[in-house]
Amino acid sequence: MQREQMEFDVVIVGAGPAGLSTACRLMQQANEAGKELSICVVEKGAEVGAHILSGAIIEPRALNELFPNWEELGAPLSVPVTEDQIYFLRDSEKSIKVSNIMTPKSMHNHGNYIASVGNLCRWLAEQAENLGVEIFPGFAADRIVYGEDGRVAGISTGDMGLDSEGKPKANYMAGMDLLAKYTIFSEGCRGHLGKELIAKFDLDDGVDPQHYGLGIKELWEIPNELHQPGLVLHGTGWPLSDSASTGGFFLYHTDNNQIVVGLITDLNYSNPHVSPYDEFQRMKHHPLISKYLSGGKRISYGARAIAKGGLNSLPKMTMPGALLLGCDAGTLNFSKIKGTHTAMKSGILAADVLFPELISQGNGGLDLVQYKEVFKQSWLHDELFKSRNFGAALHKYGTLVGGALNVIEQNIVSFPFTLHDTAPDYACLKPADECKSINYPKPDGLLSFDKPSSVFLSNTYHEEDQPCHLKLKDGDVPLSNNLPVFNEPAQRYCPAGVYEVLDDGNGAKRFQINSQNCVHCKTCDIKDPAQNITWTVPEGAGGPSYPNM
Repeated sequence: MQREQMEFDVVIVGAGPAGLSTACRLMQQANEAGKELSICVVEKGAEVGAHILSGAIIEPRALNELFPNWEELGAPLSVPVTEDQIYFLRDSEKSIKVSNIMTPKSMHNHGNYIASVGNLCRWLAEQAENLGVEIFPGFAADRIVYGEDGRVAGISTGDMGLDSEGKPKANYMAGMDLLAKYTIFSEGCRGHLGKELIAKFDLDDGVDPQHYGLGIKELWEIPNELHQPGLVLHGTGWPLSDSASTGGFFLYHTDNNQIVVGLITDLNYSNPHVSPYDEFQRMKHHPLISKYLSGGKRISYGARAIAKGGLNSLPKMTMPGALLLGCDAGTLNFSKIKGTHTAMKSGILAADVLFPELISQGNGGLDLVQYKEVFKQSWLHDELFKSRNFGAALHKYGTLVGGALNVIEQNIVSFPFTLHDTAPDYACLKPADECKSINYPKPDGLLSFDKPSSVFLSNTYHEEDQPCHLKLKDGDVPLSNNLPVFNEPAQRYCPAGVYEVLDDGNGAKRFQINSQNCVHCKTCDIKDPAQNITWTVPEGAGGPSYPNM
């Protein structure tokens, strides 16, 4: 059946910092030059910001470039960082405060702001629409449209109103093809279309495998006497150190008596018994953390993978007819634990390359290879180059030795060599019988909670009678391979209880996928040891709805 088509100069997939910055800068240039451009942004969330999740401390460098008068325009950055505190958690009771001179300068946050990236994206969307950009929330980019010559020609939005067997229901609505001279892919970390493009055009040829962390975050309202707006806590050590895993926690005091608390677990961990969700829940019982949470109320919960391979894992970002930007490519600066300003800058650079091509009256579809040089001459490249060894040092040498190397390189002297980490995260798992089992404490309902109650607070909703968006390449693998060898780690690495191994009532096991629980974190697509799970988009507007996250 012929699908309805709409044509634009530029189609942008994902209303995150990178995509919205591209849209805003392009339209700013068009308006200044008196040119007309048609720009469309498609967003799978029910509203802009619904699927955006980050710590977050925002460095305003890129925002200053895009909207120098952002304060006057009402950008939601109102809580400047007032104090940095860094801790090493020795065990479940003790901690050591680390002097700022003994921490990488990249982790110092003077001049930065504690904010909700979701709210920032809502604000950026308003600016984009004021400039003339069309934004379509609730429409999921389901597949890529290729031209006859193999170039990227646009995207197709997913059909809506299909039942679990893929057959139309009474409310069926066919998707449409959104065609463009150039398509921007800015889906965030491990975007399913970005993943396809990287494979199709060999964009990662010659670079290290991408590396990831799983960030789990909660928003709390705490008593006024415990609230210190602008206070930032970062730390590492316990509880991840008990299972020889790496990562770290964050706790930020924002406004309105609210704090955000979270844990990033590096997904190169080797013990398949590890549950990042349960590590986070028990972390909150540490006295350093619990002193802020006790007497407080948990308001929201979310989880999202982050791409932290940096420059060493950065793929080629251009191909015929398209660019891959922001966390879809992996521009996050892990030494700062920040990706918003880098994603925005990647979008600003893309617009600067795109605009001359768009007004040249050409048909589009070129491989804008000049982006590579523009990127290389930017402060974004400088940042990522300076931090290129950060993650690899931690992976190779552990938290203490790797951390010391990072302090030396970030604070004293840049090393004349590059460390590489060539083991994909999924390949790091060891057989379960070679690893220490972990008995996580039961949640107390005050500081720690179970997965169902957490998913409820993420406002996650999917129409249950729709095709499962979590695809197994081989339905036998979870029970035939992953269960006997790795005790099926999907039961534990998923922070939303999507995957379960259950008794079938006849003495055998069955693998169950509760796709309606999915918070779109993409961890399963990353960590499955057989690489048997492919995350695809569900029906548009499905998934979490994060407020103020």
